[in-house]
Amino acid sequence: MSRNILVLTGSPRKGGNSDLLADAFIKGAKAAGNRVDKYETGLKRIVGCKACDRCYSQGEACVFGDDFNALAPLMEQSDTLVLVTPMYWFTFPTPLKAALDKMYALLVGGRRSNIHESLLLACAETTEEADFEGLVKTYELIGAYQKWTDLAKLLVPGVLKVGDILHTDALLKAERIGQSLK
Repeated sequence: MSRNILVLTGSPRKGGNSDLLADAFIKGAKAAGNRVDKYETGLKRIVGCKACDRCYSQGEACVFGDDFNALAPLMEQSDTLVLVTPMYWFTFPTPLKAALDKMYALLVGGRRSNIHESLLLACAETTEEADFEGLVKTYELIGAYQKWTDLAKLLVPGVLKVGDILHTDALLKAERIGQSLK
């Protein structure tokens, strides 16, 4: 049985290290027969949740009319969520975090997401894997709250400049993780 996979990326940099990581994962996931949507939060305008609790009251997920309204239906129809991101100050970049925060709209609006499993693929300039702890813990807490099964984590330290990831085995690992989702 194939999956409906939603890949949320966090970087505003097309062709950057995490973008290449996402594309490698997607290549593997599609080869395994899955349907994949890539949503680049870093290239969208998603404002932070204002906790107004008016979600879906005017027909769309957010009454403030940002790009989350195009993302919410993808969240509803996906069963696997993949977060692919660079690490900014030990956690998610603002656009990706805003998208995750606005999942609140599904709860307030009485909507149901089919997401039941997740993966985290992240890269960072730091060479210390311990520096990923904040990002990983946030991911794990979100997953526990949402009752998602964690399928994999791939953390890639030591990549700063565009293309640094090409000098690691991370893209091959990401593709293999995608291929494993059959």
